[in-house]
Amino acid sequence: MQNTFKRVTCALLTQALMTAHLASAANAIWPDPMPEPVYPSAPLRVFMQPNFQAPSASHCERGIETREVSDGQLRPRPPAIGNPWLRDRLPEAYPSGASAAAHKAAVPAPAAAPRAESRVADTNMRIAPRSQTQQSMGPVTAGMVDDNAAFADYLAFRARNQQVPHRERDVRERYLLEVSDTQGRTVPDAEVVVQAANGASTWLRTDAGGKAWIHPDAFDPGKSSVYEVTARQGTSQLKVLLQRGQKSALEMRLEPGQRIARTKLDLVFLVDATGSMGDEIDKLKSSLRSITAEVAALPSHPDLCLGLVAYRDRGDEFFVRSHDLTNDVNAFQGVLNALQAGGGGDEPEAMNEALHEAVHHLHWRGDQTTRMVILVADAPPHLDYGGPQYDDDMMAALGKGIKLMSVGASGLNKQGEYIQRQMAQYTGGRFIFLTYADASNPASGPGRETVHDVRNYSVQTLDKLVVRLVREELDKLPKS
Repeated sequence: MQNTFKRVTCALLTQALMTAHLASAANAIWPDPMPEPVYPSAPLRVFMQPNFQAPSASHCERGIETREVSDGQLRPRPPAIGNPWLRDRLPEAYPSGASAAAHKAAVPAPAAAPRAESRVADTNMRIAPRSQTQQSMGPVTAGMVDDNAAFADYLAFRARNQQVPHRERDVRERYLLEVSDTQGRTVPDAEVVVQAANGASTWLRTDAGGKAWIHPDAFDPGKSSVYEVTARQGTSQLKVLLQRGQKSALEMRLEPGQRIARTKLDLVFLVDATGSMGDEIDKLKSSLRSITAEVAALPSHPDLCLGLVAYRDRGDEFFVRSHDLTNDVNAFQGVLNALQAGGGGDEPEAMNEALHEAVHHLHWRGDQTTRMVILVADAPPHLDYGGPQYDDDMMAALGKGIKLMSVGASGLNKQGEYIQRQMAQYTGGRFIFLTYADASNPASGPGRETVHDVRNYSVQTLDKLVVRLVREELDKLPKS
């Protein structure tokens, strides 16, 4: 009896000490009264960019503001230190005052490749220039899969394609976080920090339905058994413990907060603007007016802001060019109309740097905004440039409540599909892919077939599918 008493006492003391440690660490991040969030920077917390900040813009009532990022603004990856698991996960940022000459001296540019409109889809097939294919074939059709809803299929897809070059984040173990208030209404855009006693932590925000997925092994190489999860919105805050293997879902209830009178939507198009993308860019130009008109006419009548980030590659006319969020739809249409496809050559493009720009340098609004990125690309990112990496920024996107909807254009290879699906799944988005009458021939025109590793999908025109995804997201918002 005495030994049993001692064991129980020790267990209780251990749990109390761990809880106290986690609470102390969380309080160091969110002291009372709660100011604007200060994001962690302890040695093990290298999974967020050092300039990561919560979305906080109060409006998007601005004209077109354009920013260009040159490849010379990227600094080389620092040498590996410490834990080998962290070797390729040291955060990068755009340094102030970095010169193109200094960058080129530190990181030699790759050998020049001939510029062409064609894109190598795999070792056996070359896609013909699109000017001869679907541009004159009418509407663009697309299918869509939800890798979070069909998670077992997604894990099987990952297992089949592990050999393609990518940045690994382990998502096999996951927990669904659901945040509501004490009156039973969902709480969208709640800030959440997940923290282990060893210092590993990650940030996320709930979606329009008050939900988010937690993937412990994606940010914690120590595989802690217990995490403290702290959620807040406004002045309401709650802390609970998540113990691995105990439950597959975690429910949190906050005190009711202030409701936003009108739905706010920040919608950004992230577009590969290399030569092989001419058709998709032309379609985006022609359909944007109908997309914005249909989104504006949705039952929630959202307060809409639009942004554009276009990218090419080293040696092209521009590397990354971004246009900040604006509510001036006509001015935004003018910017999109001026975008032309060009450059490219080798298959990978500057997607990493463009995603970093979209996540960290646009003025995303705070205060319960729904935030979405529509990525349209037919090639994977360069993983060899040594600057920002997509896995770091997909995690930062989840921390900012940005869902990535990845659109795989014609010619997207297995590596590109794997990476686009990684980003969409982790942020709670969808993987979208163009479809044709003959899957292996984009010249065959719109249809239901695809070369991608997907099943059980429906097909719509691309513009209708984008509007549908926006509508479904906004429909999750609690009614006032």
